[in-house]
Amino acid sequence: MTNTTPPTTLAQSLAHIRKNYENATLDEAQSHAQPIDQFAQWLNEAIASHIPEPNAMTLATVGSDLRPSTRIVLIKDFDERGMVWFTNYQSQKGVQLAGNPFAALQFHWIELERMVRIEGLVEKVDAATSNQYFNVRPLLSRLAAIASPQSARLASRHELDSMMEKASQQYGENPIRPEHWGGYRLVPDRFEFWQGRRNRLHDRLIYEKENDHWLRSRLAP
Repeated sequence: MTNTTPPTTLAQSLAHIRKNYENATLDEAQSHAQPIDQFAQWLNEAIASHIPEPNAMTLATVGSDLRPSTRIVLIKDFDERGMVWFTNYQSQKGVQLAGNPFAALQFHWIELERMVRIEGLVEKVDAATSNQYFNVRPLLSRLAAIASPQSARLASRHELDSMMEKASQQYGENPIRPEHWGGYRLVPDRFEFWQGRRNRLHDRLIYEKENDHWLRSRLAP
């Protein structure tokens, strides 16, 4: 059945959607001095809460035309050096990062009423790291990484399926990581931790890197 709700009625409904945030608080005394430790705590709590895909993050990049672009990717590793994900280097995000290596990440754990925003410079991880991760992926995921010309225009779904079949026949059970696929690491210089609070008076703590030290401060909501 076709939805015949007039746009004006829908807009009015959206304007009245409300949620009060009251799960937790975040202040300087209870936060970690190092942002990576605060991130690790919140990510572990998101995983322990069994929320869907706690490792999903929005990746924002900007191309040479200065138009921002976002998509969801999955964090696969992190440490003091930064956050790591894997993708096709020839994709839209790969092309944009080649021209402008600065990017932003955002985690939104809505069930916990939390967000984390991370900004910094992006670099490729070394080939050994990319190989290691590629080799533990499921076989069909490895074949898909070889087969798909990510972000390229296709004539049909049949064309993509044919590419996958060709890759399967060519590489069988032992596909090798293609050079156009691998990992990126965002080396952070700014973190923001956002905890929802009542009446939109949210807690926002930022960590900014200055001379190899992290400075922590509070932002108005």
